[in-house]
Formats: sequence, structure tokens, C-alpha cells
Amino acid sequence: MKKTVAIDGPAGAGKSTIAKLVAEKLGYIYIDTGAMYRAVAWKVLDAGAGTTDEAIVRTAETLDVRLRFVGDAVRVFADDTDVTEAIRTPEVTALVSKVAQLGSVRSKMVELQRGMAKDGGVVMDGRDIASNVLPNADVKIFLTASIEERALRRWKEMKEKGYDEPMEKLKEEIAARDKADSEREISPLVRVPEAALLDTTGMTIDEVARKVMELCG
Repeated sequence: MKKTVAIDGPAGAGKSTIAKLVAEKLGYIYIDTGAMYRAVAWKVLDAGAGTTDEAIVRTAETLDVRLRFVGDAVRVFADDTDVTEAIRTPEVTALVSKVAQLGSVRSKMVELQRGMAKDGGVVMDGRDIASNVLPNADVKIFLTASIEERALRRWKEMKEKGYDEPMEKLKEEIAARDKADSEREISPLVRVPEAALLDTTGMTIDEVARKVMELCG
């Protein structure tokens, strides 16, 4: 029987990288929930109607967010626009936490996410997968790492994409994101008791992937 695997953790912990790799190894579908919220943030910025709560909610209400396989890769679409790369800009990153805190936006995204996972055989990562989106997931894992490690990973990622963000700024942004995600009223970032804790500080991608595969049984 194909399992559902829920991977939670703070920004920069390596959730997306590991979840995608594990899904490939298991032959499962990878569902990047963070990318779905980023797609909403991208659309809000693209529409140019402001970033108030009301503007964000209006945008999310009519937006069709989809994850589609194109070749052997999962691409993110906002309506009919492929935004896979566009949602990784600093501007989108700065807005996405605000987007994810809005109840009506989360309700819509969670409904879509549960629909994608209903038949099993998925690896889903985010902030509230084990606690809210897939509370009955077969495997629950909480990935984390030090702020310094997460900032370094984010710096390398941004550098590869042509952005030169100061390290101290990235540390501050990650710390602020941790605080916002943990303290939000709706579906905060939390490690459920049954989730295996995996601190990836100092570990390579392959080492983390092997450990997660062991946890998946």
C-alpha cells in the first residue's frame, strides 16, 4: 500500500529538496505546498492591486493553483502561467508568510492539497502538514536546522539565481519567518508529538534523504 508522507519544518530546513528526492526514490508524487502559497503571493504582486489582506483574499478566491508534471519535473502554475521560477524571487519570499496567515487562503489551499493526497503515494511538505493538512499521514517527520545553516543554504540558493543577498539580512528574515509561522493563529508551525525530529545541521542532502527513507520504512 502506498503511504502518505508528511514533512514539516521551518523555512530553509531543506524540506522541499528532501521531499522531492524521497518522492523520486519511492516513486511517489511530490507536493510542494509552500509553492502553492508562493503562487498566490506571485499573483498578488503581478496584479499590482496592493498587498492588503483584502487584496490577497480577492486574488486567492479566483486563482487556480496547480502542480503539474511536465516531463519528469513538477511545475507550478497560477491559472495557465508557469510560475515555477518566478515564485522564488526575494519579493515573493517577503510576502508569502503574510499570504499563508490568512484563513480563507489556507482553507482553499488545504482543500486542494487534501484532494491531491487522497489516494496516497505522496510526499507533502510544508508547515502544518502533519498537524492540519494530513493528520492521518502514515509517516510524519519534522525537519529543522540552525538559523545559521538555513541562512547559508538560502544564500547559496539565491546566489545561484543571480541574487546577492547579505547573510545577516537572510538570518533576520528567517528568524522573523520562524516567529510569524510559529505564532500565527491559524495552523501554526508545530511539531506534533508523533513526528520524528530530524536536525539536518551539518548533514549532506544524501545523508538526510537516507535517514528519511529509513523513517518511511
